[in-house]
Amino acid sequence: MAAHHHHEHEGASLTHAAQAALIDAGEQWTEMRADIFDVLATFEKPASAYDIADLVSQKRGKRVAPNSVYRILDLFVATNLARRVESANAYLANSHPGCLHDCIFLICDNCGTATHIDDDKLTNNVRAAAEGAGFAQVRPVIEVRGKCADCD
Repeated sequence: MAAHHHHEHEGASLTHAAQAALIDAGEQWTEMRADIFDVLATFEKPASAYDIADLVSQKRGKRVAPNSVYRILDLFVATNLARRVESANAYLANSHPGCLHDCIFLICDNCGTATHIDDDKLTNNVRAAAEGAGFAQVRPVIEVRGKCADCD
């Protein structure tokens, strides 16, 4: 398996890396974006915009609409700060926001854990096939469903 080698951030280091990546992308690191990212980064499993909105609302002491959270999550995905697990309509913080590559998720149907792995050979083949079919700006997201080792 061809793998990327990158630094996995966590805690304050992850927040700083996300902030730097967003600013490098020409966007602002607002208080709301920081709150949403901080909450997203606390989840070990994919989180819905509703889950995030509830926790950000508690943190801020006022209701935050899920639609606002969705817009910010879309920005985070576009700028590589978060990854979207399509089949679950849920999100995970990207622990290495400075490293742009394709996504392969292994999703446990039993406990909901989503493990992200890198395999450039596989995703490059998917990209080549899509480009051969006339698609432009291809960014593969592959999801494999099954049972994780802890649930098997």
